[in-house]
Amino acid sequence: MRLFFAPGACSIGIRFLLEEIGKPFDTVRLNFREGDQFKPEYVAINPKSKVPALQREDGSVLTEYPVVALWLARTNPDRNLLPPDLEGEIQTLEMLDYVVSTIHMQGLSRMLRPAKFAVNETDHQAVVSAGREIVVKAYHIVADRLGERPFIMGNNLTIADSALFYTLFWAIDRQKVDLPKNVSAYYARLKSRATAQKCFADEGIVVGCAKSDPRQLFRAPQTS
Repeated sequence: MRLFFAPGACSIGIRFLLEEIGKPFDTVRLNFREGDQFKPEYVAINPKSKVPALQREDGSVLTEYPVVALWLARTNPDRNLLPPDLEGEIQTLEMLDYVVSTIHMQGLSRMLRPAKFAVNETDHQAVVSAGREIVVKAYHIVADRLGERPFIMGNNLTIADSALFYTLFWAIDRQKVDLPKNVSAYYARLKSRATAQKCFADEGIVVGCAKSDPRQLFRAPQTS
């Protein structure tokens, strides 16, 4: 398999899943600041010009975070990334979709790229504030679901945890959003895993670096 990624983008969640699965995979790094996502070589692979994109062993390509995550879970059942029962599966997919479509696309996207939502720069702070409100409200819903469990669905790490991993990286480490204590503790557990540490190291990310500029990691269309 080959993962096309941009450092710090949501593709780090798919990298996290691949590391948890433990099968060999290659990576192709895209520099969004230099427009790699729009170059013919990548457009031929993913005309959507964003990440993640996962090229499978047969050469076919999967895009869109939930789809890639679901395929990885279904093709690696021994890793228990998706509950075996229907109720557990739909609840996991519900949380996955909520994290990607609401926390990421509605909340964090406003915080990280306000220009996408307002042409006038004078309106950007209002956009950022609106995004922060969405994020904080959403993570309180996550906090209620999480409770004191080790992972969002219970005792096993699932594909929903991978989406929470990358959005919490953005929210806590990059945007310094104050979140419920159980959610912050949960993220601390996730990022302390050897697989998460390897993801950060491989992408050249220093977690919690106060001098890091979020704009270095979140520029141009880069996400599902």
